Amino acid sequence: LKMSWLRFYLPLHVLMAACLCHSIKAPTTSSQQSFRTDLFNFYHSLILADGKETTVHLMKDIPRRYYFVLEESRVLSPFTITVTPCDVPIEWSILVHKASASSLGKETQGDHDTQEASQSQNAPSTVSTIFNYKGNSVETYMGMSSHSALYMLEFLSTERDTHITVYLTTDTTSGHLYPELPMDPRIDVTGVGHTTVTLTWKHSPSVLQHGESIQYCLLVNEKHNYKSLCAAETAIRSSGMKLPPTLALSLSPYLLEPQQVMILSNSELSIINKVSSGEVRQICMGTRNTYTVPNLSPSTQYYFDVFVVNLLTNASAAYTGTFARTLEEPEPKVTELKDGKVIQVVLDGKKQKFYSLQYQARHRKVQFSFQLCRGQVRVHITKNGKTVASENISGLRYFSLKGKLLDTYLVQLRSTEESNSSVKVQVSPHFNKPLFPLLPESLKIKSFSKLRTCNSVTIAWLGTQEESKYCVYKRRIEEDQVWRELQNADRCSGPESRHKSDKVLCKYFYDLNLQRAVTTETIKGLDAGTLYLFDVYLFGPSGIPVRYHSKVVKTRKKC
Repeated sequence: LKMSWLRFYLPLHVLMAACLCHSIKAPTTSSQQSFRTDLFNFYHSLILADGKETTVHLMKDIPRRYYFVLEESRVLSPFTITVTPCDVPIEWSILVHKASASSLGKETQGDHDTQEASQSQNAPSTVSTIFNYKGNSVETYMGMSSHSALYMLEFLSTERDTHITVYLTTDTTSGHLYPELPMDPRIDVTGVGHTTVTLTWKHSPSVLQHGESIQYCLLVNEKHNYKSLCAAETAIRSSGMKLPPTLALSLSPYLLEPQQVMILSNSELSIINKVSSGEVRQICMGTRNTYTVPNLSPSTQYYFDVFVVNLLTNASAAYTGTFARTLEEPEPKVTELKDGKVIQVVLDGKKQKFYSLQYQARHRKVQFSFQLCRGQVRVHITKNGKTVASENISGLRYFSLKGKLLDTYLVQLRSTEESNSSVKVQVSPHFNKPLFPLLPESLKIKSFSKLRTCNSVTIAWLGTQEESKYCVYKRRIEEDQVWRELQNADRCSGPESRHKSDKVLCKYFYDLNLQRAVTTETIKGLDAGTLYLFDVYLFGPSGIPVRYHSKVVKTRKKC
């Protein structure tokens, strides 16, 4: 069964005339009457291509019509029409006009036999609606025909402007445009955790036959299931998200270059789209039919759709979607704080979870001390459930609080960066015995460029009015290590983490006049043209050191 458009054009006006005569003699439905009226404008109408997917744009309440013709055949020949709504539900129908083949043949002989032409117009012909559908599911009509017939497809959207795709084929022997679904197209949820969901589904027959050109893509979102990739793509675009043109971040390979779909990291391509209704995530995992979705939020309902995609034709078929709710997040573990004891907490920046510390007061006045070691940390303190302090900390921070005996304090710490952060914490009822030493106005180390030589450098730092111990350490570093050393420095680490050969000296000093509380030190015995990292540690009465900001200095190459 094939379409010969050129052969059909010649007798087309005869078919139109036969249709019009028939329409005068018999009552018709409005759709059938519209069908016959449209034949007048057939030459200006859209002919539906055979074997090709066609995108149709629909305006609200304005029907669109497409036509195709099937020639007479001695045997019943099949044809299929697949319509995929890409947004809202639509209405669509198939109408067919069948005219006598003998009447068409006689009419095309010419006007020399007027009597036979008149008889041909009275030959039997029928117009009928053979299929109707309303909804937003992907729907396929399979038909058989042995007569010459003109078919019309009518599409209507009553909700809003939208678009659909239509695929017509009369060749059922050359394979399928759309990948095949298994007999059971359901997605099974085999495991649910706090942040993960494990899914499995039966293989598509197309994967088993054409594995290299077929792959599975999983769509995860928090709104609802989608019945096609076309519908999911439209939903994301309507959210106002702007996509990079080279990658498109589209859910459908329709807008991706074929080589971009094939370039996978560890056989897996993940795309995450931030939309107003939450996060939409697509993972293409090749031909694996089991997948564990990671990094989900606890106690959240997610919807999962699996699509089998033909990379050669860009066509896809949807499994029956499913949904699952992740488990509730377990109660965070609470660590007890004890008077005077210092603990160091490492916070996971990726998970952005609070680390909880609890303290029951044995005095009316308590003091919480925090020393930021690395990264950025937010501190939240509650007393008997009421917030008493909440802020981001840097360097050293004290919170002096008053209350009653046996008040319960809860300290919650969270990294405000994606990288890990760490902080030291202490609680004490003794305000007169601070954990950390008295600090100068600045913890910066200064170097004097004019005093640099090939084997020595001079550095200076501020002191305080309180006599304290200062220790200087040095270490050779390479150019490519400077940024990493300065960014990742642990400001809580003391000299115990340093090699003995790094130590230069220790000294005590103070000055009651803060303007003169400055000390300098010349470090000798260095190599020419070499980078050195210098650190100064300040020790207070408690013995806990405070590290000044590291300083990198390079000795002169020539003197």
